[in-house]
Amino acid sequence: MRSIEVEGTRQNYQKVLDQTLERLQREGQVPTLLLHSCCAPCSSYVLEYLSQYFRVTVFYYNPNIFPETEYWKRVEEQQKLIQEMPCVYPVSFQQGDYDRSVFHEAVRGQEEIPEGGERCFRCYRLRLQAAAECAKQEGFDYFTTTLSISPMKNAQVLNALGQEIGQKCGVRYLCSDFKKRDGYRRSIELSGVYGLYRQDYCGCEFSLRERKNRAKS
Repeated sequence: MRSIEVEGTRQNYQKVLDQTLERLQREGQVPTLLLHSCCAPCSSYVLEYLSQYFRVTVFYYNPNIFPETEYWKRVEEQQKLIQEMPCVYPVSFQQGDYDRSVFHEAVRGQEEIPEGGERCFRCYRLRLQAAAECAKQEGFDYFTTTLSISPMKNAQVLNALGQEIGQKCGVRYLCSDFKKRDGYRRSIELSGVYGLYRQDYCGCEFSLRERKNRAKS
């Protein structure tokens, strides 16, 4: 698998999103959106925001999560949030397959790379690819991911990958950088409002190991 590089100048993807939303409002459109979600806390602000403009289906596809008990805990929290959070347009839930061997194959050879590097970029690609294929198959107008809300996630890489994958699959990727405009801070506030479990590591065994190592030092 080739390494992932982002060429050119840095884009402000919040401004790109603003332009898309303004166009949709002018045209009176309320499109469907398949929203890949990494966890309930990260999706909270994104749902509050995007449900004003889209009919959203949360796509929970995260084969990277370890251990399995952690995976199911996050699934439950995601479903709880969707049931309890008022949104302008209804939000539905769809769960992808949980097969950790797919994640291991995607990041093979990158196991020792620190969090935020090539291993994470390959994980982005894996989950965005699944979201794009699902969106295309089920006829969604757009797909995107909550991942950019995290200060630990690279929005430039996420959006470059999303656009590339969307073009290949024939479905539009909704460019975004949800950490902008205090999105991450708002997600923390909403997590408190809904009593959400907030994990202290990204999800995979490698990020868990890094977190434990930092705690020891």
